[in-house]
Amino acid sequence: MSDAAPLANRRILIVDDNAAIHVDFRKVLGPQAEHSAQAALDVLEANLFGETVAATARPNFEIDSAHQGQEGLALVQRALIEGRPYAMAFVDMRMPPGWDGLKTIEHLWAADPDVQVVICSAHTDYDWTEVVERLGHSDKLLVLRKPAEPIEVLQCATALARKWENDRLLKNHVLRLEEVITARTRGLEAANQQLRHLATHDALTGLPNRVLLDDRLQQAIAHAARDMRSFAVLVCDLDRFKLVNDSLGHRAGDELLQEVARRLNAVVRTADTVARFGGDEFVVIGTSIADDEEAADLAARVMDVMQAPVRISAIDIHTSPSIGIAMYPDDGESVQALLAHADAAMYFAKQNGRGNFRRYVAGMHAGTEERVQLESDLYSAVTEKQFELYYQPKVDTQSGDVRSAEALIRWVHPVRGVVSPAEFIPLAEECGLIGAIGGWVIREACRQARAWQLDGVPPLRVSVNLSASQFRDSGLVDSIRSALDDAGLEARFLEVELTESAVMSDPEQSIAILEQLSAMGVLVSVDDFGTGYSSMSYLRRFPIDKLKIDRVFINEIVSRPEDASIVRAIVSLAHSLRLKVVAEGVETPAQLDFLKTTGCDEYQGYHFSRPLPAAEFERLIRSHSDLDLSEEDAARTHSKLAAYVRK
Repeated sequence: MSDAAPLANRRILIVDDNAAIHVDFRKVLGPQAEHSAQAALDVLEANLFGETVAATARPNFEIDSAHQGQEGLALVQRALIEGRPYAMAFVDMRMPPGWDGLKTIEHLWAADPDVQVVICSAHTDYDWTEVVERLGHSDKLLVLRKPAEPIEVLQCATALARKWENDRLLKNHVLRLEEVITARTRGLEAANQQLRHLATHDALTGLPNRVLLDDRLQQAIAHAARDMRSFAVLVCDLDRFKLVNDSLGHRAGDELLQEVARRLNAVVRTADTVARFGGDEFVVIGTSIADDEEAADLAARVMDVMQAPVRISAIDIHTSPSIGIAMYPDDGESVQALLAHADAAMYFAKQNGRGNFRRYVAGMHAGTEERVQLESDLYSAVTEKQFELYYQPKVDTQSGDVRSAEALIRWVHPVRGVVSPAEFIPLAEECGLIGAIGGWVIREACRQARAWQLDGVPPLRVSVNLSASQFRDSGLVDSIRSALDDAGLEARFLEVELTESAVMSDPEQSIAILEQLSAMGVLVSVDDFGTGYSSMSYLRRFPIDKLKIDRVFINEIVSRPEDASIVRAIVSLAHSLRLKVVAEGVETPAQLDFLKTTGCDEYQGYHFSRPLPAAEFERLIRSHSDLDLSEEDAARTHSKLAAYVRK
């Protein structure tokens, strides 16, 4: 049946072998000429006497005739094809020589189950119960005894046609409701599927997250235990990922993580699992790994696939993973044990040069526990002020005068004693404490510099190191200004040191920050110069004051002509840009003599003095009491000259 069929259906089928019966039905149900004439006379009379004639609504049916059951069935089928089904049918019970009424009705309902039927019979040899038992559909069936009164025929036609319309309305309404429910159900299923995916997968990389990783590990353990076989768990951590995040921004870090995920997926088998464990840590479950050798092969493939650089922000990023391997069941029979031991092996790989892999052995876990304890102690150190600044003099290469010093942080641990920055600074960067520690260094350096001035120590400049994340902090300039104001220290007595990678990660933003510092009067040095990727065009634009030559070039400056040439080139370049040059790590007279001949401005290193606590440094400075830090000294570089002119 077509859903496009009109709901106001007045189509009636008469199935009777007696032609006279058809005429009688048409008189009762069809359009009547005499009725129309009478209606016209009533209207004329009403107009003549000024009365109103109430309109009488009389059903008007469209009637088709069939003299045998087969003919009636053909009409019903054609009506369905045309999309204009019959609302009801009057069917004679006996129509020789063809089908009788019951068989005709069976065929009509087989073709159109919705048609309403009135059985017309002059005989009483059919029991209603038998009729209903044979035909069913008692709610669509009436019996009309011949000869019937016109009012009975009209009532049957009107009632059953209306019933057909109501049934169709109800059916269409139910269909629409079903469509709405189906659409909403599909939407809910899609939403639920998406929620399940989000709950079990990493939003950035699309890899399984910790929840799904735990489930996959549980399954791997169950299958391996049942089949009495092994499998491997690899924990992969990206080396120096924080440097990428801090230098190039989190968007670049996200792009790198996505590319790493793609490469890891490309190197494993279909049955294996690659998951993101958090941050820059990934986990690989090698379910098909049978022994140590196969696990090492998988780790080597991971190392190889990571060798190609990743192009991000027009820069080739080289990254390498440190990988820890744990085998089931030798290294653990639970999810927690396998992950903990693989993690311990990964940290052992990091401590032994990074960019390599290690299989877990007993005792490695102790190192991880020690690292966790050190991180906990570091949080306490921040709140309990366990840090102290040491100061290493920066010496004028020609005169031997000391006009500045670098502030170097030390952690005075209540149990371990003095902890080197090389040990805790990387940890502070990883756990997010570098900002708080760096802020303390700036404030303490300013306070100490001013305290020395008030105590009569010859004025000198103090330099502090800024991490890449500190340099990108939007509140850096305000925090430095606040530290200077709180200490009552002039800005020209503070110097900040930045690595090449931090400055070059976003050159335009770096220029904006450096110009603000320069306008304040703070000096800026580029630390470890020669180890990064400075662009000469940007170096010319940066408002900086000094270049610090990395100690790696100073160590063998006397014995390696290549290093000597590099140092000469850096000094020449810096002086052509009106920048001062400071050499780090000077430990021998020969190194100092070379720097004098090249025209290097300042140096620092154990040849003059190791880093000293504030009190010892003060005694050293007082022994050189003829020193004076003039504005002329600060004005030797173009950026500070501009700052003083603006004043």
